[in-house]
Formats: sequence, C-alpha cells, structure tokens
Amino acid sequence: MASQRPGFPVRLTPTASAVTRGRTSAVPAKPLVHHTPSMASDAVRARMVQRLAAQGIADARVLRAMGTVGRHLFVDSALVNQAYEDTSLPIGLGQTISKPNVVARMIELLLGAPALANKPTDRLGRVLEIGTGCGYQAAVLSHIATEVYSIERLRGLHERARTNLRSFRLATVHLLLGDGMVGYAKGAPYAGIIAAAGGEAVPEAWIAQLAVGGRIVAPTQSAVGKQALVVIDKTARGLERRILEAVHFVPLKSGIA
Repeated sequence: MASQRPGFPVRLTPTASAVTRGRTSAVPAKPLVHHTPSMASDAVRARMVQRLAAQGIADARVLRAMGTVGRHLFVDSALVNQAYEDTSLPIGLGQTISKPNVVARMIELLLGAPALANKPTDRLGRVLEIGTGCGYQAAVLSHIATEVYSIERLRGLHERARTNLRSFRLATVHLLLGDGMVGYAKGAPYAGIIAAAGGEAVPEAWIAQLAVGGRIVAPTQSAVGKQALVVIDKTARGLERRILEAVHFVPLKSGIA
C-alpha cells in the first residue's frame, strides 16, 4: 500500500548483525561547490549525449534522461571540468561515479525488460537501485521509472546523495541506508533492479523481489575472475540469463559501514 512506502529520504534501521561495528565513514566535510564548466553545461551535456548515440545508445528515453540530468552537480568542484567526459570519477570512500556510457548502457538494458517489449514509449514501473553512490544514476532513473528505491550501504555516500538530490525535489526517488545484498522487500515487486557493484552471483533476494516480466542488470564475476554484465529476465517460464560485455565495478558487499 502506498501509505507503507517510505518518503524521501528514508533511513533503514540496521540489525545488529548487519552493522559493521567500530568503523567510522565520512566523505570530505567540505560541501560540494557546483560550478558550471567553462562552456555552457547544456552545450557540454548535449555533446555527451551525441557521443552516447555514436557509441550505440539508441533508446530516446535514455538519451533524453542523460541530457536532462547535470552530471557536474554530482562531482567535486575540482573535477567539474571532467564531468561530461566518458570517464569514471572519484566520489569518496573509494567509490566512483560510473562512466556516462556505462550508466546509459545499463539503463537501456533495463528498459529492454520483457514487460516493456514492443512498448518503446512506456516508463518502467518501480526500480530498485543497488548502490546509490553520489545519487547521479538515481536522478537519471527518475526520468525512466515511475518510482525509484535506491539503497546504499556506506553512510557517508548515503548522506552525500541526500545532499545532492535535495534540490531536485524528486518525490518518486526514495533513498535507503541499508544492506543492498538483501534488497528492499517492502518496495517489491520491482519492474527492474540495477546494481552498481558486483559479486560472484546475483543475490537470491533480488530475484525474489523482481516482478514477473522484470529484469535485473548487474555486474557479476566471470569464471576467470573478471566482471561482466549479466541480464536476468524473470518470465512466466522461469529465469533467462545472458552474460554480456566486460565491466569493472566495486565489489558487492554486505552490511552497513
């Protein structure tokens, strides 16, 4: 029921076993100063979108979302002139904001879910994002999904994402502090689940929380120890898995730090 869903933002209360005790986590204390790059950010962002299209991103919904959300608003001021380059950038606590091409590619794959087959103008329903990071991908997802639940295990990044997204006033985005490996059952079932961290396998909790007709897009460890994107579709006949291109994401970890 709608009355049971968390508002923006929400903090999950960790269980004793989920919390990593005795550790403190913090991103740099100084607030982000959001400067516009030397050229008008709209023009720079438009060129980024053109590059994405040239790299093979074809879904107009994805290109429109990538062109709407200012990536420079999610990086440190010292890196703002690199915000629209196709590169990952540090965001603190050993984490990064993913390359624009990787964000666009994974969201485009998410939009290929069976439930949206032959419906190129429809939005996804409810989406679960594993690994909020700085909040950039959640902001992009808000333009292609009706509702976004985004979960982050690192307190410092959870707080940073809250700060970054506050001015956007995204009523459909819910930020959660919790263990991404167990997902968020209260928001299930999800039309899509997208992960920004990779483990040896996709957790069973994610599959259980995925709706029939939904899709998971996540990095997983390959047989040779490297990571590759995996797409899992949940159909009435069962699960269908595909392994795609090699990627590099931070490891998927449990607990809250």
